Amino acid sequence: MTVLVYAEHDNQNLKPATLSTITAAAALNEPIHLLVVGAECHAVAEQASRIAGVAQVLVADSATYAHQLAENTAKLVVSLAGDYNYIVAPATTTGKNFLPRVAALLDVGMISDITKVVNNNTFERPIYAGNAIETVQTTANTIIFSVRTTAFDKAAIGDTAAPINTVEALADFAKTSFVKETLATSARPELTAANIVVSGGRALGSSENFAQYIEPLADKLGAAIGASRAAVDAGFVPNDLQVGQTGKIVAPSLYIAVGISGAIQHLAGMKDSKTIVAINNDPESPITKLADYYLEGDLFTVLPELTSKL
Repeated sequence: MTVLVYAEHDNQNLKPATLSTITAAAALNEPIHLLVVGAECHAVAEQASRIAGVAQVLVADSATYAHQLAENTAKLVVSLAGDYNYIVAPATTTGKNFLPRVAALLDVGMISDITKVVNNNTFERPIYAGNAIETVQTTANTIIFSVRTTAFDKAAIGDTAAPINTVEALADFAKTSFVKETLATSARPELTAANIVVSGGRALGSSENFAQYIEPLADKLGAAIGASRAAVDAGFVPNDLQVGQTGKIVAPSLYIAVGISGAIQHLAGMKDSKTIVAINNDPESPITKLADYYLEGDLFTVLPELTSKL
């Protein structure tokens, strides 16, 4: 029995999500083959070959896969599926896009967003906004699942390189094509990969206050900036900063929630953080029950003082 893991990357560097997915796959105690799909992505394959636990790296390097469109990627994975008992991908935008297509083409069920491998055919996944954990057992010959990467530690990268083998690219699907992408650039860490996250809520009142109070603290800590859905809906920050069930799932070492009451959908996105600090003036707010440390006070007074002492 062998596991095929899809590597998340940007054609230049592996994404941290890949390392966490390898850790999840390693719990199956089966050989792991890591699939790198892209264009001019040999550097990624070299990085992938040094991940602890990877027995072999497969590389499909072609202009067809430059943007890893779901249709082309799914078609390639299906062509390889006969050699594998497990097909695994991180539950990222890319993984959520192509992996269900693979399951449909193979006519098997898919288990999404697993947080624990119980045994070789049994997994745990959160449901009801993380308020319950479902245990799922499958009897499928090919088991397909995506991994909530924040639930697993990152696999180590060593000095020993696994063999790298080339996979022949398939013909372009042709019915879809890449048009353009607009990327937000920031000197701060990427939200889902950051070690520290400072998030602001609706209590900040405006985008100007977000910039005046949240950004200086984040800069001092070298942190990523997040926000509650209420703050995003109010237009204080772009929606790609939203943390929560309908936003991004994060699990940093330190999560600082400022002016956030703690709606269920927000807590679902950050409850796995190692240490949670809540700052607001409502000791009865739901987030105080989850927080490791709670500071009651006016955020407009507390944040400048906190920032000045760092």
